[in-house]
Amino acid sequence: MIWVKDSQDIEAMRQSGRITASLLTYLEKQIEPGISTLELNDMAELYINKNGGRAAFKNYHGFPKSICTSVNSVVVHGIPGNEILHEGDIISIDVGVCLDGYYSDAARTFPVGKISQEAQKLIDTAKACFFAGLENALDGNRIGDISAAVQSVAEAENYGVVRELVGHGIGRALHEDPDVPNFGTAGRGVRLRTGMTIAIEPMICAGSHKVEVMDDGWTIKTCDGSLAAHYENTVAITDTAAEILTISPRKLQR
Repeated sequence: MIWVKDSQDIEAMRQSGRITASLLTYLEKQIEPGISTLELNDMAELYINKNGGRAAFKNYHGFPKSICTSVNSVVVHGIPGNEILHEGDIISIDVGVCLDGYYSDAARTFPVGKISQEAQKLIDTAKACFFAGLENALDGNRIGDISAAVQSVAEAENYGVVRELVGHGIGRALHEDPDVPNFGTAGRGVRLRTGMTIAIEPMICAGSHKVEVMDDGWTIKTCDGSLAAHYENTVAITDTAAEILTISPRKLQR
């Protein structure tokens, strides 16, 4: 069942989204060789709490930490711990915030120090995939229009598009209907309506799209060990264009 939000609901999600966005900006500044993923997690939890929110991921279906930290070949759901970041790594940080009962969800992939041109291209393409999807997130379009746009950008660069993991609806729950795949056929799927709120989150790999779950039951890595990148925002469908809800109060930097 898809819940269509009113203006008050969306404003509440904006407030949640601003915490999520500003947290990612804050964490980006903390990323450097020598820092551990657990340190980033603890910084994030403190930041969320100080701003009146709650870490949406902590204890969600048993997930033990407040953010996901996915390094190099880890696509998503990396559990923060004693892993130390090194020069040349890339790290995806996925953050969810609940504020006054409303959820927001966003992710970015960041460089650790100086990275290779190949790694930077992957990061940039994941972001481009998101914006291609966003341009198709219009009232009257279908989910497949978003999916096809994301897939087209990724595969034009010969990157794999993860099949097993998808974007999702969001609002009063972290995950709501509908699913928002990163692959598919334009003109198919659920029709988008003003007031729908969804998380668009391209997850792409430098090699094969095939992934596997590690023994911890959470961490998902590329099967071939290739690098992976993840870029996500919570967006609202309006009668003119999609609005990104997980942005800082300052102008969005693309």
